[in-house]
Amino acid sequence: MNGKLKIQQIADQTGLSISTVSRVLAGKANTSASAKARVLACAQEKGIFENLSAGRLMLNNIMIFAPARAFDVRTDIFYYRVIQGIIQAVGQYEVRVRHCALEENDSDINLFMEKLSDPLTEAALIIGIDDPHVHTLAADFSKPCVLINCHDKNMRLDSVSPDHHSIGASSVHYLIEQGHRQILALQCLRRSTMELRLTGIKEALADHNLAFDAQRHLIVTSGFGAQEAEQAITEYIDHLPSLADLPDTILAGGDFMAVGVVNALKKHGLSVPTDVSVMSTDGFNLAEIHDVALTAVHVPRDELGLEAIQLLQRRILRPDAPFCKILLHGKLVVRDSVKKISLNRVAPALRTHSHGIYDRLPTEE
Repeated sequence: MNGKLKIQQIADQTGLSISTVSRVLAGKANTSASAKARVLACAQEKGIFENLSAGRLMLNNIMIFAPARAFDVRTDIFYYRVIQGIIQAVGQYEVRVRHCALEENDSDINLFMEKLSDPLTEAALIIGIDDPHVHTLAADFSKPCVLINCHDKNMRLDSVSPDHHSIGASSVHYLIEQGHRQILALQCLRRSTMELRLTGIKEALADHNLAFDAQRHLIVTSGFGAQEAEQAITEYIDHLPSLADLPDTILAGGDFMAVGVVNALKKHGLSVPTDVSVMSTDGFNLAEIHDVALTAVHVPRDELGLEAIQLLQRRILRPDAPFCKILLHGKLVVRDSVKKISLNRVAPALRTHSHGIYDRLPTEE
């Protein structure tokens, strides 16, 4: 059946004009909500969506729910860039994107339902909201909804997130491949996503028969800021019996945390990577710290928005499809902040502090 026959079939079934049906199926915004609903319902009933181009976006109004900090580049650059990715993904279509700030936990449920019930809200994207009540209400509502960087424990919503577990594990695997054995993790664990990253770190160490002792191998901060990280590492170094007890590497949970780490090391007369290597699990915000190019696993960020829009489209075209969770891998970017330690060297439990010859690695382009 060609395109004209599809449009004619829907027009006959709904009593709408061919031009109205054509505008709806082309993703145009200049049709009434009731006409659009009738066309989409008929198309789904007839199985016509299965043969339509997936490139057509079948909605014109999206509501984004996220923590307030996500809408300000100065307070949360990661989520801000996720939102910009969403806007870019729908830029070629006639789509209006609105937003509503919610708390990560104990969200304002009345506000959530007010915005979700708004006739202008055709679909919703929920970013970084962990409140299970919000997830339940969204799943019960008759509008497509996709979670970004959060998890529906009841498996009733589509979601897309970075693969935090693999990102943590791959970071440690890389460090061990470079000969590092004494790894200190500096992490913010305020959300379950970061707990997944820590689980990956622990499992990677276990894969190499390296024990993980939280008191010796983990420092936890409440946020991702440089100042807090600097203070935490300063206190850690000050309480070491001697600089001989320094770890090979400090694995930071983000670029700004890595800045704090480098600042603390410099204050103690230590250089990166000669004395201590530093690696980040972020890598987008700062490519270089104090003239040292930062080795990092890039956490997928800009891609999350596009994948979420495609999941919305899939849910519209196939409302009965199984719900899915998409995990996006990170990307290792090797720069200069991690030195290679001779693999022939046997690492003692408390290694002797030394200045090696593997201080600078070629920068990967």
